[in-house]
Amino acid sequence: MDPINIIVGLNIIATFGANFSGAKKGLKSTVTEVRERPVSYLQRWPLAMATLALAALIFAVFGIGTLTYDPAYYNFRLAGLIVYLLFSWFQIYSYKSLGEYYAQDILIFKNHQIVDKGPYRIIRHPHYMSQILIDIAGGVATLSYVVIVIAAVEIPLIIKRALLEEKILAKHFKDDFSSYKKRTGFMFPFVG
Repeated sequence: MDPINIIVGLNIIATFGANFSGAKKGLKSTVTEVRERPVSYLQRWPLAMATLALAALIFAVFGIGTLTYDPAYYNFRLAGLIVYLLFSWFQIYSYKSLGEYYAQDILIFKNHQIVDKGPYRIIRHPHYMSQILIDIAGGVATLSYVVIVIAAVEIPLIIKRALLEEKILAKHFKDDFSSYKKRTGFMFPFVG
């Protein structure tokens, strides 16, 4: 088996355990009383696409849905692997930084506050930025054309989801969110 694919596979297993606690907490938010939970296709479709990308990446680890592993692509794949590894763990750090305010749904909890610690000090959507980079980099590392196609469909959905979150945060936190927005980037530092 290809060594880069082995590392990707091991990372999927390692991050699965870390992501499981977040998923469990996120599911708990479906029964928690909230101030607002908008009805939108953006509640489910970006999550479904991310799950589909993960499934395609698992297949790619076994060489299914990938290009031929030509040695000429090794450095390109290695760069993808490094980005994939860094941002798969950065994503976990991001959602853990949200603490009690993490949810899989777009919502405002009864006691909700704007989180501006950890990566949220400099960007408003590190979790989504990480998801985009994980999928692209995972596709590059494994040379999976399937993952790249899924990521291309997923990216606009993630951006729309982040914009919907911002609209709801602005509605509930008005000046506080406006101030937070001025000092942070949208998905990348100093941008948006």
